[in-house]
Amino acid sequence: MRISIAGTPEELGRRAAAEAAAYLNEAIRERGEARLLLSTGASQFTTLEALVREDVDWSKVDMFHLDEYIGLNESHPASFVRYLKERFVSQVPVRRAFFVDPSQGVETAIARLTAELDRAPIDVGLIGIGENAHIAFNDPPADFEDQAAYKVVTLDERCRRQQLGEGWFPTLEDVPAQAISMTVDRILRCRHILSAVPYAVKAQAVSDTVSQPVNNMVPATILKRHASMTLFLSVSMLKDVCAELTAGGYPEDTPVAVVYKATWPEQKVVRGTLADIAEKAAHIKKTALILVGDFLRESDKRSKLYDPAFAHACREAETP
Repeated sequence: MRISIAGTPEELGRRAAAEAAAYLNEAIRERGEARLLLSTGASQFTTLEALVREDVDWSKVDMFHLDEYIGLNESHPASFVRYLKERFVSQVPVRRAFFVDPSQGVETAIARLTAELDRAPIDVGLIGIGENAHIAFNDPPADFEDQAAYKVVTLDERCRRQQLGEGWFPTLEDVPAQAISMTVDRILRCRHILSAVPYAVKAQAVSDTVSQPVNNMVPATILKRHASMTLFLSVSMLKDVCAELTAGGYPEDTPVAVVYKATWPEQKVVRGTLADIAEKAAHIKKTALILVGDFLRESDKRSKLYDPAFAHACREAETP
C-alpha cells in the first residue's frame, strides 16, 4: 500500500484524479478502451470534481459503480445512480455507463452486470472506505471468499448511521436496510485501486486499515494485499490517524517516519513520534509514505546484506 498525503481535500481529489486519469490513458493506449469503477458518497466529491476535468478520451471509457440501495427510487437525493449521473456521466461523454439499478429487478441487475464484468477486468477502481472500514457495502464481518460479482447485502447499523450523518436521509428509519454491492473479491480484481479519504470522520477506519493485519472485521485491510493500491489522505488526517493509533494503544513515543518522494533524488525523510509527527511533517504537501513502528528505532543501521565486506552462504566477503 502506498500512502499519499495532500494539504487539503481539494488537492487530495486532484491528485487521486490525476493518477486515475494516467491509468485510464495507459489502458486506452494499450487496448483502445478503459474501464472505470466509481464510489459515491461525500468523500468522493473532490475526486470526481477533479476527474471530470482530466484529459481523457472518455468516449473510450466504460463506467461501473460499486453499489446501490434496494427500494430507493432514482429521484431520491441518496440514490447512487442519481449521484453519478449528476456528478459524472452528465459531465463527461463516457462510452457506456453500467449502473447498479435494482429497479429492473435485483436478479436481472446482478446478472447483467456480472456478464459485462466477466468480459474484461476493471482498469481503475476508486474505492472509498466507510466509517466502519467497509469497502462498497461489504460491512464487517466481510466475506472475502465470495467470488460473485455483486450480491445482496444487509447494511449494519453503523453503516446506516454514516448515511444519516452525511445528510442523505432525514432519519435512521429512512435508510434502506439492504443494497446490491460489489463483492470484495471482484473489487480486488481491479488492475489499480485508488482510495481517497479526505475527512477526519474516517480517521479510525484509516488507522485500523493501516495498522491492523488483514481481517474481515476491518474489511479495508484486504486492500493492503493488492499489488497496486494507493491510499490518499489529507494532512489533517495524519494528525487524526496518529491520535487514533495512540488511543488504540500505541505509545506516544512510537517512532514515525514520513518519506517524501521515496527513492527519488529529492527524497526527504521527516522523523518524529506519534506525538509530534503531524506538526513536523506539516510542510509536506506532496506524495509521501508513512511508516509507523518500533522498527524505525533501528533504521539508522544499514543492512549488511549487500555490504561487500559481509560474507554469507552465497558470497565470500571482499577484502580491501
